[in-house]
Amino acid sequence: MFRKFGILSALIALFFPIFGQNFIEVKDLNFFDQDEVYNFIGTNYWYGLYLGATEDGQERLLNELDQLQARGVNNLRIMAAFEGTEADKWRVAPGIQTAPYTYDEELLKGLDFLLEEMGKRDMKAVLVLNNFWLWSGGMAQYVNWVDGSDIPTPTPFDGTAYPAYTKYTASFYSNPNAVRIFNAYVKHLIGRENTINGKSYIDDPVIMSWQLANEPRGMNNVNAYKNWLTETAALIKSLDPNHLVSIGSEGNTSTPLPNGLDFYNDHDLEDIDYCTFHLWVQNWSWFDPLNAEKTYPKAIKEAKRYIKKHNKQAVKLNKPLVLEEFGISRDLNDHNWEANTDYRDKYFAFIFDSCLKSVEKQKALVGCNFWAYGGSGRPSSPKSVWYPGDDLIGDPPHEFQGWYSVYDVDKSTLDLIQAYSRRIKQSVK
Repeated sequence: MFRKFGILSALIALFFPIFGQNFIEVKDLNFFDQDEVYNFIGTNYWYGLYLGATEDGQERLLNELDQLQARGVNNLRIMAAFEGTEADKWRVAPGIQTAPYTYDEELLKGLDFLLEEMGKRDMKAVLVLNNFWLWSGGMAQYVNWVDGSDIPTPTPFDGTAYPAYTKYTASFYSNPNAVRIFNAYVKHLIGRENTINGKSYIDDPVIMSWQLANEPRGMNNVNAYKNWLTETAALIKSLDPNHLVSIGSEGNTSTPLPNGLDFYNDHDLEDIDYCTFHLWVQNWSWFDPLNAEKTYPKAIKEAKRYIKKHNKQAVKLNKPLVLEEFGISRDLNDHNWEANTDYRDKYFAFIFDSCLKSVEKQKALVGCNFWAYGGSGRPSSPKSVWYPGDDLIGDPPHEFQGWYSVYDVDKSTLDLIQAYSRRIKQSVK
């Protein structure tokens, strides 16, 4: 049950500013941290709470937070919801929620630890509350819990189940019992008190945004999807008036099947504070690393068009825009952590420069999070599949390990991140 203290804190925060707290705010096309514009280069660090939950993991976590801070990375997109058990394949295990309404307190303490350490480094967190995809359990797991039906799970070896999987997952929005279990977790997490510093989550300025889900799609259930966006955002705002709310949308991505997404209308909601989109030139077959010289120029042309389109619509909405997922493989699609990153570095420079120019021209794109930081983690072998006990890195368990991860030894990439982080911060002073 949602704590009475949490409700009281929310009411107080609604009517009286909390002294000394600097929650990220939105004004027109910008984020603000108190009176300063907050533009950023960040990363996806989805597995961070797992590191925070064990002594060995904490040592790695502290080192990696220091590494990111040294490079100017001050925004982390973190998965804050994992569903399922160790018996479930192709996902992180065990989950925070191993059964309906049953939560793993030790993993939640890992999130407490992560937020506390981020605060010491002046970092901000985007906390993702659900997932359209299978690697954390997500919406499909909620449906499975309610009706016991088999989840049509695609694997890295066979993706033919994706059409059936996406329709199955989209049934979540119109399943009131599944949504009820999810809403209970949302209330539980937002009402949480940090076990390390005693601070209520709703009073924690380290949290920038609650995010509805990772890449939610309407698919063949569009009306229910849009109702879910509206109702979930309103629920979060009723529980926590201090923090921003975002969707986690991919934007108007191109897929073989209609995906039920409408970037402009999906973000044109009172309780959605800013816009998000994702850009995957390799996944969408714009870029082929085995034929890089020929396909890279085309990929950049398509990416420019894609960024420009979403930037323009976000300006029309008068909301900031974050490109919160992008990445490509190492050269020749090599999954070995020692392989070259020449094309990745070129691509990252293009993305960062696009963000910088948008900031300088006072457009909507003011932040970007690369996918993803693997830090000192390494796969058991290049292009292996993940098993419990393996290092967690940037590549989720449903993908071959080493595909998109940026490691602590990738000096040229990290130098690039540091240089553009400095330039983006300087551009607004």
